[in-house]
Amino acid sequence: MSSHHFVKENQEPALIILNLEGLTFETVAPLLEWVPTVLVTDKTIDKVISWGIKVDVILASETFQRENLNLLEEQYPVRFMTVSNKEYLDEGLQYLLASKHSAVNIIGFDHQKVFDLTPKMDYLNLVVWDGPMRYFPVKNGKLKKYFSDGSLQIHASEDSFVEIVSAEGSELIQIKHATFVEIEEGMVEFKAKELFWVGELQGVNP
Repeated sequence: MSSHHFVKENQEPALIILNLEGLTFETVAPLLEWVPTVLVTDKTIDKVISWGIKVDVILASETFQRENLNLLEEQYPVRFMTVSNKEYLDEGLQYLLASKHSAVNIIGFDHQKVFDLTPKMDYLNLVVWDGPMRYFPVKNGKLKKYFSDGSLQIHASEDSFVEIVSAEGSELIQIKHATFVEIEEGMVEFKAKELFWVGELQGVNP
């Protein structure tokens, strides 16, 4: 059994697994490389265990806990955390804040609701996975990063503007629902007047 529970210092991004729809183990595996703290819901625990992932916290209803006490022994030293009204994410984030984590990957969160997470960004670095798309926030409205060829989704306030600067020049785009932009390999800079999110498609097995 892994002894990673005894060496963690909460420096690596934790993992909250809310939903695994549209994801393969191969997509999630790189996030486990540095043995992060892993929180899962009572809806995803069976799938996570089947993938051989060691779980630290199960976010679960009281009913689920009573009916699955065996997990405490089988997945030792896992612990249950009681969730009311299906507030899995709120409970998970509160746990991470209390345990002094600074970053988290949230697996299976609807990217259309990412702006609901804004109040948490003062305390945690957040990355969201919605199916095979990985979304990261640009908090100060400016990002300069090297990208490979492909499509990116820019998620910002409806009708706001984002400027894209690359070797090909500068383009100002107005954000609509599911705004995708095609980029060529190289350094790309994004500029906006407010917080926005960038989505990248991650590796997907056919």
